[in-house]
Amino acid sequence: MLNNILKKAALAATCVGLLVGFNTAYAGGHGGKVDITKMTPEQLAEHLIFNSGGFKLEQKVQEGGVSRQRLEQDDLQKACSVTGGGAVDANTSVKVMNMARNDIKYPKGGIKLGDWKIGRELAWSGYGYRVGHRTDNHSTTKYGPGGNCYNCHQMATDRTGGNIGPVLTNYGKLRGSSDAILKYTYEVIYNPHAYFPCTNMPRIGAQNVLTEEQISHVMAYLFDPESPVNK
Repeated sequence: MLNNILKKAALAATCVGLLVGFNTAYAGGHGGKVDITKMTPEQLAEHLIFNSGGFKLEQKVQEGGVSRQRLEQDDLQKACSVTGGGAVDANTSVKVMNMARNDIKYPKGGIKLGDWKIGRELAWSGYGYRVGHRTDNHSTTKYGPGGNCYNCHQMATDRTGGNIGPVLTNYGKLRGSSDAILKYTYEVIYNPHAYFPCTNMPRIGAQNVLTEEQISHVMAYLFDPESPVNK
């Protein structure tokens, strides 16, 4: 996410530079003057986002903390940002996959399927994790924040989902429910970079978007023969 913001900010900054010439020093949000003519586009984007005062970085966020923390990259994101949005080279792929696999935590007692009906609600919900003064109160909802899966995936034919990610219709019917496929699916949901380095798919488990129990419900939605996904 931050990589896209940085690229857009850099592009915007470049356009502004063409208009005004970039011949004067830029007074940053912290009082000092910064010579933006000596910055690379990436450095300028970082400056505009974090130091110029143009973004409200101290707004509270749903998961706790402030919005600044969402924009600060962790090691995996930094590794993927090196590619500039292009193809991932072999060394970066291995590095990112190893970091992702080290992040995965498995449920005590093994990977099990939960309730597909709860999983359906979670998969088709984007509720939660807003920024600002009107954040969501998760304690007032039946199942907590959603997984937002529908935004990228078509899952069942009774509803219309997104087409950014692969179609998941008949997921369990086509793949079965062996221990190996359950483990693979859990890992992809928990941290997809373990298999698809620098993917755009969120790290649902690693970033605490859903709990292990909630992931078990989403998996039931994908695998249970009675789920609309497999009808």
